[in-house]
Amino acid sequence: MNSVQLALAQKYTNKFDNVDVDGVLSNNRILTNYIKCLMEKGPCTPEGRELKKLLPDALQTDCSKCTETQRKNSQKVINFLRSNRPGEWKLLLDKYDSRGVYRSKYEKQG
Repeated sequence: MNSVQLALAQKYTNKFDNVDVDGVLSNNRILTNYIKCLMEKGPCTPEGRELKKLLPDALQTDCSKCTETQRKNSQKVINFLRSNRPGEWKLLLDKYDSRGVYRSKYEKQG
């Protein structure tokens, strides 16, 4: 593997970078389905499965393997959930950051 291949292998797939995040956030039914997927309380779309698989690593590595689009979209989603769906944001934090390791970072970014 050459250095370019190695660098690309260290990034998450970009095949879902074209997901309309604003459309998801503005559609209560779709957003709720994504949250249920992440909480293992409902079925997952292919995008939801990929997100659920990568989320723990993204938190641990401060999204170091994220594309620029993924970084922007994740911040948009975090800000939206914190402001508009705080109860579900807390449930997600409790599941994916049960020890509170990453929580303070997101509280400061708001």
